[in-house]
Amino acid sequence: MTLGLRSHHCGDLRTTHVGQTVLAMGWVDRRRDHGGVIFVDLRDHTGVLQVVFKPEVNAEAHGLGDSLRHEFVIAVQGRLAPREEGNVNPKLATGEVELLAERLEVLNTARPLPFAGEEEGVDERLRMKYRYLDLRRGPMQRNLRLRAHAARIVRSHLDAAGFCEIETPVLTRSTPEGARDYLVPSRVNPGQFYALPQSPQLFKQILMIGGFDRYYQIVRCFRDEDLRGNRQPEFTQVDLELTFVEPEEIFALIDGLFARLFRETIGVEVPLPIPRMTYQEAMDRFGSDAPDMRFGLELVQLTDLVARSGFKVFAQAAAAGGQVRAIRVPGGAQFSRKELDELTEFVAIYGAKGMAWVKRLDSGWQSPIAKFFSAAEQNAIEQRLELREGDLAVFCADAEKVVLDALGNLRKEIARRSGLIDERAFKFVWVTDFPLLEYDEQEQRLAAKHHPFTAPVVEDLERHGASDPLKIRARAYDIALNGVELGGGSIRMHKPELQQRVFRLLGMSEQEAERRFGFLLEALGYGAPPHGGIALGFDRIIMFLVGTASIRDVIAFPKTQKAADLMVQAPADVDDRQLRELGIRLRRP
Repeated sequence: MTLGLRSHHCGDLRTTHVGQTVLAMGWVDRRRDHGGVIFVDLRDHTGVLQVVFKPEVNAEAHGLGDSLRHEFVIAVQGRLAPREEGNVNPKLATGEVELLAERLEVLNTARPLPFAGEEEGVDERLRMKYRYLDLRRGPMQRNLRLRAHAARIVRSHLDAAGFCEIETPVLTRSTPEGARDYLVPSRVNPGQFYALPQSPQLFKQILMIGGFDRYYQIVRCFRDEDLRGNRQPEFTQVDLELTFVEPEEIFALIDGLFARLFRETIGVEVPLPIPRMTYQEAMDRFGSDAPDMRFGLELVQLTDLVARSGFKVFAQAAAAGGQVRAIRVPGGAQFSRKELDELTEFVAIYGAKGMAWVKRLDSGWQSPIAKFFSAAEQNAIEQRLELREGDLAVFCADAEKVVLDALGNLRKEIARRSGLIDERAFKFVWVTDFPLLEYDEQEQRLAAKHHPFTAPVVEDLERHGASDPLKIRARAYDIALNGVELGGGSIRMHKPELQQRVFRLLGMSEQEAERRFGFLLEALGYGAPPHGGIALGFDRIIMFLVGTASIRDVIAFPKTQKAADLMVQAPADVDDRQLRELGIRLRRP
């Protein structure tokens, strides 16, 4: 660069700088020729500055200015002047000044772009292929800079609370539990593999045993799972662990962290303390362990009222040990038959065989199922649902899991269609007392609801461990916002005997437990303190702060739903020589 060092950023210049010689650098955002006077909007990460090329100021610079095109990279030197009256742009922070160009250096040219910088509705795959161009856009600049600001707040908050930031290994051993690991072959140890961490869970527990008391890390994690919605194969979480701790202390710490994050980034006050409810209450009322609290439409239990009704679908579900639940939709009688048919198709996505409905009109029930219920049964259902004239009731009858899943998602769909969701609201909730175990239909065995290092409620373990292990509660907790899980944690097991007992509940033999987790069991035997922690999904938090529905909008270099990076074209083939060094032979499909 022949003009020297930049003196000012584009967006920083104001009327207080008028008369100064300024050297600014950036990209040509727009170029306009007004009768021989050329106007260029010069952009850098701080904002936009209007540059004026006049032949009477400098003919050479004016000549070069005439050749500028969109996204050329330039350096411009000149005198900062106030804009003429009538030409002030109140939409720009720099809208009262302009740079009268005296010298211009074209630092680089640019080809015609595959999409315009601030163009709306650009195909996401195109944005990801040309991510370096997408990153120049104002929204992406703001998103990632807010992300950096949020990370600073997290570090400040945890540093002030006595936490120590420690990095844990990225190359570790495979301990498959839940999602698949990403495996990394070892050249030095042929035939053996590292795994990329799904979380630093075991390392942070080891740090507690090592006496560090309070650890945290903003850490990259990896899961080789089928992607859907707002998931990525590599993601970032705020990971922390504490010794001699109870859940209440963790709740208070994270409450304060979210209050600071939302206040200091987007100026939103989070009411504290964040409300809490048990897992059972969340499922009963909302059909979800991450309930959206911005609207009502709660689930209502009706099994006891309809178990002996003349409507066979309800009676048979109850007789089979299933459930019948319903949602009251205030004013929902206005739903058309077409809309009700669409809602019936919607619940089928979640395994429901159908959806019954009742419109409460001034004349009584309007419904295909009305004839199967006596006046007394109708009255009892109305009272339980608090059904009023003009309301709609939607019903689901099936196994408990299907009913909760179908109605839990249906309430959100109805709220969306009915405009009941306040998009400006932020409703946090803690969900506590999760089940320790769940039944994995695919594996035909018990599996950990969270992970196998979560401590059980010991009283439940003693009471139900042998007879009904699914009734054992865990000392686990999640935090959710607007129906999205933001993080989860638990108190861990710090005694090796208890950890072995839970491994046995999971169907793990002593030999298998030793092979997979022997290092942890041994460490727990050397004076492990009571400890617990939580991990927060940092990408999801940033999504809420910037107000986007796509997680790819808050990650600099995201991957597609097929776990591909379209910009660098990863994953990709590797040379046969590299495979030979690793002792790997591919079986090509």
